[in-house]
Amino acid sequence: MSDLTTDALTAGYIAHEDEHLAHNYHPLPVVVARAEGSWVTDVEGRRYLDLLSAYSAVNFGHLHPAITAALTEQLSRVALTSRAFHNDQLGAFAAALAELCGKDLVLPMNTGAEAVETGIKVARAWAYRVKGVPAGAAEIIVAHDNFHGRTTTIVGFSTDESARDGFGPFTPGFVGVPYGDAAAIDAAIGENTAAVLIEPIQGEAGVILPPEGYLRAVREICTRRGVLFIADEIQSGLGRVGTTFACDREDVVPDVYLLGKALGGGILPVSAVVADRDVLGVIRPGEHGSTFGGNPLAAAVGLRVVEMLASGEFQQRALALGEHLRARLDDLIGHGVVAVRSAGLWAGIDIDPVVGTGREIAERLLARGVLVKDTHGQTIRIAPPLVVRATELDWAIEQLKVVLAG
Repeated sequence: MSDLTTDALTAGYIAHEDEHLAHNYHPLPVVVARAEGSWVTDVEGRRYLDLLSAYSAVNFGHLHPAITAALTEQLSRVALTSRAFHNDQLGAFAAALAELCGKDLVLPMNTGAEAVETGIKVARAWAYRVKGVPAGAAEIIVAHDNFHGRTTTIVGFSTDESARDGFGPFTPGFVGVPYGDAAAIDAAIGENTAAVLIEPIQGEAGVILPPEGYLRAVREICTRRGVLFIADEIQSGLGRVGTTFACDREDVVPDVYLLGKALGGGILPVSAVVADRDVLGVIRPGEHGSTFGGNPLAAAVGLRVVEMLASGEFQQRALALGEHLRARLDDLIGHGVVAVRSAGLWAGIDIDPVVGTGREIAERLLARGVLVKDTHGQTIRIAPPLVVRATELDWAIEQLKVVLAG
């Protein structure tokens, strides 16, 4: 529990969690009870500006009325059928999402980690059934400092020791290279390489943007060497960076999109693998699935999200407000901030150790009504809902200024 002073009601909720929950998270000492738009309210009635958006899952704001309307309408009809049967929502959702991505097929799942695991299976099946890689020999190239989830397969190719230590043995078949180094990818590709799996922008690592031209180079290399380019757009996609996908920033189209988080509208876990028929068509009935994947409730919500993205409104807001946010953050460099990295409404802010750790800054901001989260010691991340107002961002930056000044 934090050293911050908490009121009795808040402390009681936290103590109850501490007694009965596995301690796999270290949350800030705030107990959220209600939320709307860009704001949340705790059990004491205090309001906070949410600048985390559940790691980009709440891109459209808390309880967006169009999304909640789709949810409640569908909830009154049918919520779950399993894929043992067809349902009347899934086809429309898949068609709309495929069109948004410019692809043929959609494989719906629930969580982002499930989408990554699915993408790995698809890439291996494609390698064996299309490329002709010997059975059991397929390799996938990944980037150092990646974050694709926390399942045992995924942490096996993480370079974060806190994710790996104590959870082996790990699944073989992954080759790590430095992020942002396209030449290293080219050099690592061999006869048995199935795919290159990268985040167009590394989120958990601290909103790390690759060098200009990196994604274009990866696309060219994958095409030339006959391997799949898999883009994990789970955090970076669906409007967050001012474009529908982060790959759009370099006019790059991967072979496979991995989507999640915001696809569920901040309400339900919804994820998907999206690719053309010559790739995703390698999966046969019975080889992969999920009881809840593609359920009608999730499909109805996902369809509404895709419809909202199709208008371009949220991408445009993220682009314009992102420029506004970046200008305000740049003013802090040299005043408690060492560096700023951003794309659209997504920023990583490296805090000068002299003024505190990332966690300490997050706690001080909490006390002033602003919610952010630290990562990797000295970095805080800002990822507000795309419905945030410029005046709200300005207010949050003023709070950060006060906190940095001590």
